[in-house]
Amino acid sequence: MLPQDPFILLSYINTRLRDSGLGLDELCGELSIDRDEITARLAGIGYAYDEKKNSFK
Repeated sequence: MLPQDPFILLSYINTRLRDSGLGLDELCGELSIDRDEITARLAGIGYAYDEKKNSFK
């Protein structure tokens, strides 16, 4: 289950991206989560996915 608090979600997703070495699409597939839902939730607190850095900034 994903964290409900958007700031904890941000930390969780960025940590998983960093530690796994996967891109966002691959991580979403591994976790069986919807990429659009994650990006929308994090956009709500002002963060967007940076593909080059493989993290939300």
